[in-house]
Amino acid sequence: MPKKVSNAKAPASERGILNAQPRLHQSAPEIQAYGSVSHLLPLELEEPVRLEMTEQLNLMLADTMTLRDLYKKSHWQVAGPTFYQLHLLFDKHYGEQSELVDTIAERIQLLGGISIAMAADVAETTRIARPPKGREEVPVQISRLLDAHQIIIGHCRKLAKLADQLEDAGTNDLVVSDVLRTNELQVCLSASTWWICLWCTPNNRGYAMPANAAHNMRHII
Repeated sequence: MPKKVSNAKAPASERGILNAQPRLHQSAPEIQAYGSVSHLLPLELEEPVRLEMTEQLNLMLADTMTLRDLYKKSHWQVAGPTFYQLHLLFDKHYGEQSELVDTIAERIQLLGGISIAMAADVAETTRIARPPKGREEVPVQISRLLDAHQIIIGHCRKLAKLADQLEDAGTNDLVVSDVLRTNELQVCLSASTWWICLWCTPNNRGYAMPANAAHNMRHII
């Protein structure tokens, strides 16, 4: 048998040599389409149930990602006498919403679905109104956040009932124990700051701010 001659000029892969150089600019068909679920997971949940749950959870995920980013926008752009307290509060709420994003996405994956991920897809899906790029007054920032919370809380209550009817206890538990409770608490904290911030806006400078307002703000976080 003739001996195989190695061509030193041939690519490393053809010469049987491992190469650490990454292969760039590759593309390939999707291995699972968005809006589908894996068929053979032994979860004791019928495929139509998992399809419905992943669709609803992706809608909740898009709204949660939008609210998360809205808190970071407010954290960066807040201004005025209550800057320090709200700067910290908004960032705290941003962190809590970030944890919810992972929790919701992991539930979608567990059900065999594909979670929404990219900003452009989130913007097309969310029901939360897009804010302007510029800075808004603090009462407007807080009002915008409360409106976003209201959308998510309303969806939580409907989805929890639906999950219970479809016997998806895991989704029901996530929606009630994690998403709903976190959003309810953040609403309580954000709403309690709103009236204090009203006293600090230019349109209300003719009024006397309560003497204990700044003291109360320090204890909200």
